Amino acid sequence: MVSSVCIFSQLVDVLLVLAFFSHITWAVSGSSPCKQTDVGVIRPHSVTITEFGTVGDGVTLNTKAFQNAIFYLNSFADKGGAKLFVPAGRWLTGSFNLISHLTLWLDKDALSLFHTSDDWPLVDPVPSYGRGRELPGARHQSLIYGRNLTDVIITGDNGTIDGQGSVWWNWFRSKTLNYTRPHLVELMNSTGVVISNLTFLNSPFWNIHPVYCSRVTVQNVTIMAPLDSPNTDGVDPDSSDDVCIEDCYISTGDDLISIKSGWDEYGISFARPSTNIVIRRIIGHNRNGSGIAIGSEMSGGVSEIYAEDIFLFNSSTAIKIKTARGRGGYVRNIYISNVTLPGVDTAIIFNGSFSQHPDEFYDPNALPVIERITFKDVTGDSIKVAGLLNGIEGDSFRHVCLLNITLSVTTESPWNCSNVQGYSDLVSPKTCEPLKESINPKYYSDCYLLPVICRVQVIKTKVLGCFRGK
Repeated sequence: MVSSVCIFSQLVDVLLVLAFFSHITWAVSGSSPCKQTDVGVIRPHSVTITEFGTVGDGVTLNTKAFQNAIFYLNSFADKGGAKLFVPAGRWLTGSFNLISHLTLWLDKDALSLFHTSDDWPLVDPVPSYGRGRELPGARHQSLIYGRNLTDVIITGDNGTIDGQGSVWWNWFRSKTLNYTRPHLVELMNSTGVVISNLTFLNSPFWNIHPVYCSRVTVQNVTIMAPLDSPNTDGVDPDSSDDVCIEDCYISTGDDLISIKSGWDEYGISFARPSTNIVIRRIIGHNRNGSGIAIGSEMSGGVSEIYAEDIFLFNSSTAIKIKTARGRGGYVRNIYISNVTLPGVDTAIIFNGSFSQHPDEFYDPNALPVIERITFKDVTGDSIKVAGLLNGIEGDSFRHVCLLNITLSVTTESPWNCSNVQGYSDLVSPKTCEPLKESINPKYYSDCYLLPVICRVQVIKTKVLGCFRGK
């Protein structure tokens, strides 16, 4: 007969285990890139865009005025920096370049409209892609663009940047584009970037694209586009490190957040990974794409990704890792927790055959390494499929760990798995055979971020042994 003392001890230790699990994220991840940011930093020099002859009627083109204002402010970049203030109005503009030590501030009722002329500036493709993402060759420059910058703040009192993307979406659908569509914001090779307190609407392509950047914060932004708009990703950190994306609402036609690092042989050669990225307190939905995606361009490597407090509703897919033969690279050390999914079609997808390639020169033997991926504390109602976890034959995705996942699934086959390996505990409905082995102490090093609780889990194991009469 089992003693009441033993049963009580077991319950106490189970509670300790759960308490440890709920507090491990930031203790293990080390220095978080999410730090308090001061978007109100005082710049000693400030001008208002109206000083350069702009007309905020939504019709007059103000591109030259924006360009002239920033050219003027560049003389203060080494004198403490400068601020460009955009007041209330409808400011139609084409593409313009930012400078270092600049604050671009949009007032509450400021609306910056993306001019839709097809006579749009072109820039070279990013080296880690080798070509435009949609079409070979060059690509259209973003509305707000910058490279090799330091200390850039794009913020305001919830001013709005509207990409007027419908023209671009129609060109894409009719296949009449000559070059890859522009983003709303793209910063390259830049450090110390803050994008906050703004609304982004109707981007022609991806909304916010930091590429080859360090120390990037995207905070308190709203990003919206029609649910059928093509490729209107919200935030796409690309070959970037120390990135924080937090407190955002995103509703678009594709991935809400997509982490990338180069495409096939170009990404392998460039070898700039995306690492130390924190995503937290995100609310959103879509009907195409995913809530949080990794890939499919991940050939430079993706690691140390921490996502928590994610609420995705009425969406296609919650979490997706996309890759293929020829990608090379790696996705490792991923920790995703506290995810709530009402009305999501598929909770988790691993797609090992996302096989669009930049050209015919990729190496089909370049297999990606996918390992040490932990999902914890995931709940959802009216879920159609819990997981479609399909790796690559001969290249198993390994050390996938599922803990405390409860999904109300409407189909008879909640899990479909192939070429994956891992462990699980407290998963409902029961997971697929390759992941059924229980998480126990000898697998802690396989499961990302679980070593912190080794000692408590050992105690739990002993108590359970007592409970079983051993």
